[in-house]
Amino acid sequence: MPSSNPAFSRGFPGAPNGPGAQSGNQGYAQPGPQQYGAPQPWGQQAPQQSPYQQNPYAATGQQYMTMDDVVSKTGISFLVTVLAAAAIWAVPGQAAMGLALPAVLVAFVVGLVISFKQIANPVATLAYAALMGVGVGAISEAFNAYYPGIVTQAVIGTFGVFFGMLVVYKTGAIRVTPKLTRWIVGAMFGVLALMLVNLVAALIGGGDGLGLRSGGPVAIVFSLVVIGVAAFSLLLDFDMADEAIRRGVQPKVAWYIAFGLLVTVIWLYLEILRLLSYFRE
Repeated sequence: MPSSNPAFSRGFPGAPNGPGAQSGNQGYAQPGPQQYGAPQPWGQQAPQQSPYQQNPYAATGQQYMTMDDVVSKTGISFLVTVLAAAAIWAVPGQAAMGLALPAVLVAFVVGLVISFKQIANPVATLAYAALMGVGVGAISEAFNAYYPGIVTQAVIGTFGVFFGMLVVYKTGAIRVTPKLTRWIVGAMFGVLALMLVNLVAALIGGGDGLGLRSGGPVAIVFSLVVIGVAAFSLLLDFDMADEAIRRGVQPKVAWYIAFGLLVTVIWLYLEILRLLSYFRE
């Protein structure tokens, strides 16, 4: 579901340009935990003040999102997904697939609503996590029945890519610039367009359409490209978390960021699972 990735939008709920913004505060940076004094317009530096001066925003008891919030909310979301996948794994194959299809369809709708309305609350994110857990669990069970051990390999590969991209981001080896963001988002839409064309070609001409999912050389190359796009999408998610922290948004926004990471990681996992199945055939 690359199209539901909230990295497409640079706004945050509760930030000056997000749904929670005050009408008179547009175009101004919301002060975070390390900022003092009145908000300054974008591109202008706040005047230097004494380090002993108390932050007026801290005096109100207002809480700001931290990286701990992002890590904890993301961890809870992934835990719910794993538990839902484990639960559906215990259901017999045909029944599991019967539950998976409606769960994925509902999850797709929920994901679109969360993304476009920028909903940041635990109910929405965890509902999406549980629904996708059902779908991912059933799909994983089906793949593992044909290719024993493939799920373990896909999980290892997914976490390897995740932590690899996290290291790349934290070390600054690849910086998330506006140009890079445009390239990644454009690549996402390109992948989605190719998938739709392949589906239409398959419906009209039969078979696998353009051969993007046939398991042959073209399918392998396409899967590698999709995995690469999903991996670079993680950079947008990491940058989104850092930017939200810099803006001093509310802690609940961590649920919105956790949703974006969940979408990307599930997409990455399913594509790695598919690629591994090609090499098993």
